[in-house]
Amino acid sequence: MLRSKFDYELSEMHNDVLRMGSVVEKQIHQCIEALINQDIKIAKETIKNDDLVDNLQKEIENKCIRLTAREQPIATDLRIIFTTSKLVTDLERIADHAVDIAKVTLRLENEKYERKLIYIPQMAEIINKMIKRALDAYVDRNVEEAYEVCKMDDEVDKLYKSVFKEMLELMNKDKSKINQFAQLLFVCKYLERIADHVTNICEEAIYLVTGEQKDLNE
Repeated sequence: MLRSKFDYELSEMHNDVLRMGSVVEKQIHQCIEALINQDIKIAKETIKNDDLVDNLQKEIENKCIRLTAREQPIATDLRIIFTTSKLVTDLERIADHAVDIAKVTLRLENEKYERKLIYIPQMAEIINKMIKRALDAYVDRNVEEAYEVCKMDDEVDKLYKSVFKEMLELMNKDKSKINQFAQLLFVCKYLERIADHVTNICEEAIYLVTGEQKDLNE
């Protein structure tokens, strides 16, 4: 009976993680939408909703602490609790970068973009797919899927290198727009870092199943 209750609480904790992941995915979608359309209202909403992500992180971490203290979990259960705690930290940092991107939108409120934003929405689309698949890999304990998601990080890195090169060229051509190009370059860097945090989640999914700690951020 006690074990059934513990398993139920672990399952509920996983549901909380998926709920937090869904909120984080929405944060990324909104911050990119705000940036592309220069929508200040959505940007401010993204910043405001960061409190929701922070609260979910605290709620899940508190559950991890309570389960550890109350149930005296065995080694396998401790691994689940430990990786869950690390995972929500990565999700919270992803949400922080979404806020960073929203703040760029506010800083560029009165500027007309010199170039259509192409690479940024492409990077964001890949990242949202990565987050969903990484969380599924974690909950389903699917090691193969976790490795596949990590390969998608290479696509993000490739796009980042392309946009970095393009932005430097634009800066050299038009000094008056250096601030705009630099801000957009920050956005790409934030997205690249988000992809790295998703890779961390994949590492945690692999550790959960195998007990092996992998470094896949190469």
